[in-house]
Amino acid sequence: MPIALATTLLTILRGTTTDAYGDEQDTNTPIATGIPASLTEQTRRVTTRDDPTPRIVRYAVARVGAGVDITDQDRVKDERTGAVYIVDAVSSMANPAAAPDLRLDLRRTT
Repeated sequence: MPIALATTLLTILRGTTTDAYGDEQDTNTPIATGIPASLTEQTRRVTTRDDPTPRIVRYAVARVGAGVDITDQDRVKDERTGAVYIVDAVSSMANPAAAPDLRLDLRRTT
């Protein structure tokens, strides 16, 4: 059970296959369903030295319980909205007193 207040339930999708042309494709094999998660989407205004024109970048962050089996490059589906995200990074803070939530840096695909 996550420490953060859950706002949705997630399904973890994992696995790949090869299509007729030899290209790798993601499969929609559910590894786990009904995982409580705190999911937030945010925007950030970004500029670079090379291009000072501001761009709006959208990103999402989710928090799930410490025991959830999830890795980089898995996909998660928001069961409430149907949106699918790629997991770019999984991280956690060290805490000797309690098992902290896992933080998932996500990129929306649908």
